[in-house]
Amino acid sequence: QVQLVESGGGLAQPGGSLRLSCAASGFTFSNYAMSWARQAPGKGLEWVSGISGDGSDTYYPDSVKGRFTISRDNAKNTLYLQMNSLKPEDTVLYYCAKATGGSVHLPYDYWGQGTQVTVSS
Repeated sequence: QVQLVESGGGLAQPGGSLRLSCAASGFTFSNYAMSWARQAPGKGLEWVSGISGDGSDTYYPDSVKGRFTISRDNAKNTLYLQMNSLKPEDTVLYYCAKATGGSVHLPYDYWGQGTQVTVSS
C-alpha cells in the first residue's frame, strides 16, 4: 500500500531554514510527480511546490518562489523541501502528496499525515 511519511518539521526562527523529507513506499516512486502542500487551521489547501517524476519540471507559487526548493532522490524514494528565509506566515502543517502520474499538473491521490512547521522568535 502507498505510504508517505513526512519528517523534518519543527521550530525555526524567522529567517531560518528547515528541510522537510517525505519517505515514500508502496509504489514506483520515479513514475509519479510529487508535491508539497500546506494548510493553516480554517483555511484552504495551498500548494507550495511540485516536481515531476523525473525531476525535470518543478512548480512554485509566488508566495514561496526563491525561498523554497523541492527536490527528490528517486534512488532513495524520498522527496525533500528545503525552506529558507522562513517567515512567521509559513507556520502551518505541511503535507507531501503523490500525483496520479508523472506530471505535476495531474490530480493527487495520496497524502501523508503532515509535519508541523512553526516559525517564531
